[in-house]
This record gives sequence, structure tokens and C-alpha cells, in this order.
Amino acid sequence: MQNQEGAVADGEKESAVSIPISEFDDWANFADDDIMQQQSAIHAEEAKKIPFVGNKEPLTNLEAEYASGSPILLEKIKVLGQQYAAIRRTRGDGNCFFRSFMFSYLEHILESQDCAEVDRIRGNVEECRKTLQSLGYAEFTFEDFFALFLEQLDSVIKGKEESISQDELLMRSRDQSMSDYVVMFFRFVTSGEIQKRSEFFEPFILGLSNATVEQFCKSSVEPMGEESDHVHIIALSDALGVPIRVVYLDRSSCDKGGVSVNHHDFVPNSGHHSNATSGSTEPIRPLITLLYRPGHYDILYPK
Repeated sequence: MQNQEGAVADGEKESAVSIPISEFDDWANFADDDIMQQQSAIHAEEAKKIPFVGNKEPLTNLEAEYASGSPILLEKIKVLGQQYAAIRRTRGDGNCFFRSFMFSYLEHILESQDCAEVDRIRGNVEECRKTLQSLGYAEFTFEDFFALFLEQLDSVIKGKEESISQDELLMRSRDQSMSDYVVMFFRFVTSGEIQKRSEFFEPFILGLSNATVEQFCKSSVEPMGEESDHVHIIALSDALGVPIRVVYLDRSSCDKGGVSVNHHDFVPNSGHHSNATSGSTEPIRPLITLLYRPGHYDILYPK
């Protein structure tokens, strides 16, 4: 996700001058699918060099990353710095939204020790289990993923034999078997919510593909490595009752002349969510804040 546009543009200009025509003839022998597969393999290999969940870094590191890039992005990063102190990167392997959600939520429970929130989300998880069963999913297809998530949830509550520290949470999140199982838990939860409320989600899905709701879930939600869009975020937030803020770092211009950074709060559609208080009119606080750059999500930490 690093900003290399300036370098790429220079490289393209140089290539146009220095590469012999015969080289282009060679490229013409490759089918589009071959080229795309090669590019995907390169991206996958690069992604492996980055841990599933990185260390917490000061936001100034992001500014250094874009130092020779777009002036608009640099200005927006400075604006971000007024509200946010740190960033935690995740691997760009198509699972970055779910991976970011996983670590950020478990880290929140570890730090807050909010047992009421744990009880609340356990109830939502049980409802998600019933949803999948009602949709015809055999329990053995998802049970292990649900069980592992609940184990991780128990482990971040202190005072138990299986309790873990912040460092141990990070190590577990970097362990592929554990991390991927929890990602699959979120994918099944998301798929179940979309199918349960297919009439609501169908217009969104038609805007993304020609697939039916069920086809979309089978091809774009449940498989590992499939990237997440607003449909996935709405569904997961609603299913688990967890408010999510997504902050957008892009080149969009600012309407009023000054530089600003847009964000969107995904607020669960029912009262079974974090911060829910009977009769309360106060705005719901996001439990998780993610930074979105085109095609990728990382974790943001407010000041």
C-alpha cells in the first residue's frame, strides 16, 4: 500500500524510451490472464513479507511514507494527526478488514475488561449461529471457527487461567492458523447477515456485481482473500452490534477550500450493540476505527 506513484510514473516514461520493440513483441505473446496471474503472484509474495498484524507505529511514519507523494495526501495526514496518535498496519492479502476488526476488537476488550460487552457479543454470536443453521448450513462447516473466536474472547478477560497479555494477543494474531480461523468466523457471520436480510442488501450487491445475494456470499464474502466493501462492513457491524468508524485517506478534493478527512460511522441497526443505553439520545461511539486507503484497511488509534 505504499505510495509509489511518482516512481512508477518515472519508470513508465523511462521504459517508453529504453525498451526495445522486440520486448513488446514478447509481451504480446502473453494472454491477459497470464499477466494478471503473474501480477497477483508478485503481490502475494510481497504481502508475505508483512505480518498479518503489525506493531503500533506513530502516525508520523505514515507521513514519511508519502513524503514524495501527493501534496493533498500529505496535508490530509497532518489533519489526521490532530485526532489520531498511531496506526497499526495489517497484511494486504484481501483479509485486511476482517483482520483489523479482529485485533482491534480483542484489544479493546483486553484494555477495557468490559465484561458486559463480552456478554452482549456472546448473545449476538449465538444469534449468528442460529442464522446460519436456518439458512441450511451444516454446523460442522462453521462450528470450529465460532469456537475459536469465543476462546480468544475468553482469553482477553483477566483473572482466568487462559488469560493472555497484549504481546500474546499480537503473537496469536500473527499465527496463521489462529488468525485465519477468526477471519473465517467473521466471514461466515457476514455472509449469514447478508443472506438473512437479502432484500436490504440486494440493491448494494447489484451495484457491485451481477450476482445474486447467495452467489455474492459464496464468491465474494466467504472465501479467504476476497476484499471487503461497504456491504461487508455494514453486515458485520449489524450482526455483531459493533460500531465501526472508517476514515478515508484519498485524493478527493475538499468542498470548502480547506483540507479535511472524511469518515463514515457504521452504526448497528438494532439496540443490541455496544454503547446501547435504553432511551439514550447520545451519539454512539465507534468501538473500532479503521483507516481506509484504496484497497486496504489498517487500524487507527485516537488520541
